[in-house]
Amino acid sequence: MNKQTKKWMGRTGIAMLICSVILTGCGGKKSTETSPAPATGAPKSEAKVGMVTNVGGVNDKSFNQSAWAGLTTLQKETGASIKYLESKSNADYIPNLSQFVKGKYDLTWGIGQALSDAVKETAQKNPDAKLAMIDNIVDLPNVESVLFAEHEGSFLAGVVAGSMTKTNKVGFIGGIELPVIKRFEAGFKAGVAAANPEAKITTNYTGAFDKPDFGKAAAASMYNSGVDIIFHASSETGNGIFNEAKNRMKQGKTAWVIGVDMDQSLEFGDDVTLTSMVKRVDDAVLRISKNVMDGKFQGGKVTTLGLKENGVGLAETSSKNVPADVLKKVEEFKAKIISGEIKVPTS
Repeated sequence: MNKQTKKWMGRTGIAMLICSVILTGCGGKKSTETSPAPATGAPKSEAKVGMVTNVGGVNDKSFNQSAWAGLTTLQKETGASIKYLESKSNADYIPNLSQFVKGKYDLTWGIGQALSDAVKETAQKNPDAKLAMIDNIVDLPNVESVLFAEHEGSFLAGVVAGSMTKTNKVGFIGGIELPVIKRFEAGFKAGVAAANPEAKITTNYTGAFDKPDFGKAAAASMYNSGVDIIFHASSETGNGIFNEAKNRMKQGKTAWVIGVDMDQSLEFGDDVTLTSMVKRVDDAVLRISKNVMDGKFQGGKVTTLGLKENGVGLAETSSKNVPADVLKKVEEFKAKIISGEIKVPTS
């Protein structure tokens, strides 16, 4: 074997090794998966809990990531084995869910409304399996469903936007027009109107949850039109909105973003994140997973978490950019929603 051949084989071997360890695979079409080992000294448990993401991915800086954070806490506190499968397309949903079911996992999570049909089909075909659903109802005896009153939390985000806009122009950017995303939009618009009836609201649906470039383009168009605050509900697509806002801030322009699902200031910084509308998906995933481990699975049950249940709300870091008088106004509206004095629309 000559030196040139050896060199070629060596390079080929390295390339193959690299392909084998890249999570997304060389073709970028396979589902990625992670099953972290319990920390040293952590409790030990035979329980196994799996999670299937939507196409936004586990690092979407949004609700998939929040759900995984809940399972990570579960592992730390109980020693349960946890694993996620990251879907690259809708076609991955049923195979990914089925992989956990066939692996005899104690509970399998479907994260996001887009997985509804897949969760239903998998549950019907495997009546002995236990599944749980975030963001939609799957009415089957072996599926526990969790909903959030996104419209209530988004109303508070709207109060902030309506109170703080300098141009009287604010925007909403959604991913796909699903009922859950329409709840975000409806609540936000109602909150803006309640705080500032003169403010105009621009809406744009990008048609995707995993396209940051789409979010960046939509944000650029809105900011160019005079919008100074954008609230998004678009998962990974929203990353592009933050990037556009950062670029404009560097140029000395005002471009605020209201984050979603998690406190996105922790990822994108206080310089562009006005506040975030938090959905406590991590708490819900942790609590229900623990219930299953304790033999308290409630198949067929639907749990809705709103302001009253502390399932949604504004991030604790909001005071960094939102003045005290605006936060006081937010608390006043929050109390009225919880008491039932204000009914926040869902569409």
